[in-house]
Amino acid sequence: MPHPTRKVSRVAWCRDGVANGERAIPEETAIAFTYNGGSYAVMMATPLDLEDFAVGFSLTERIISSSDDITTLEIIETAPGIELRMWLREPHATTLQERRRYLAGPTGCGLCGIETLDEAMRVPPAVPDGQAFAPAEIMRALECVAPLQRINRDTRAVHAAAFWEPGRGMVALREDVGRHNALDKLGGALAYDHVAARTGMVLLTSRVSVEMVQKAAVIGAPLIVAVSAPTALAVRTAAAAGITLVAVARGDGFEIFTHAHRIAAEVAAHVA
Repeated sequence: MPHPTRKVSRVAWCRDGVANGERAIPEETAIAFTYNGGSYAVMMATPLDLEDFAVGFSLTERIISSSDDITTLEIIETAPGIELRMWLREPHATTLQERRRYLAGPTGCGLCGIETLDEAMRVPPAVPDGQAFAPAEIMRALECVAPLQRINRDTRAVHAAAFWEPGRGMVALREDVGRHNALDKLGGALAYDHVAARTGMVLLTSRVSVEMVQKAAVIGAPLIVAVSAPTALAVRTAAAAGITLVAVARGDGFEIFTHAHRIAAEVAAHVA
């Protein structure tokens, strides 16, 4: 498999002059998802944690409902890129075949394998109530992300999606040049380890758009914490799905946009 990073020559300019040297940059590879012999989508991604990517993408696109629904997974390296070749159990294989009869082709990195407005605006599954979080836990979880971003530490060019759980700390973190890909890889890692996402929070180093909320809802996370702001549609979708959306989360605080009841009462009171 290609290495996830590569060193390239570069010339650095600054006011004091120029200097030759090298910089580590992330690799970007075409990743094809095929199911039961048929092509479904091609994503540009970092060639790392590809088993997690295959399972997580399949889950968040609702092609499968469990990692056990994939009977065989092969990672095939070719000259143009990498194929994630999967075979599905029934009834998922038949359901996917019926779905593909109406597809003209994949439509992009965030919303794949769809061609209608209704599919793009699909209602995410509802996330049940339960786990509550203290502001100190959110801040502690945020502090854990950067030290574990190995690829970003070398390149300053990739996103991360992480899962943090009270009492356990950081459970998993995945990186990718694409924010959607990082979240899919995280979902696959949690599914492989049979981690119940309802007991923790998903942390994102990116902005929150609607497809990120849709994917987090499928994963089952009750709380999303992101360092950047959400879109208006993401806020509406999180509200409808029952997800607590925290964004603009930095070292000095955060903003709560939906379902503030999961955050400590003294904070939630100001949001109600």
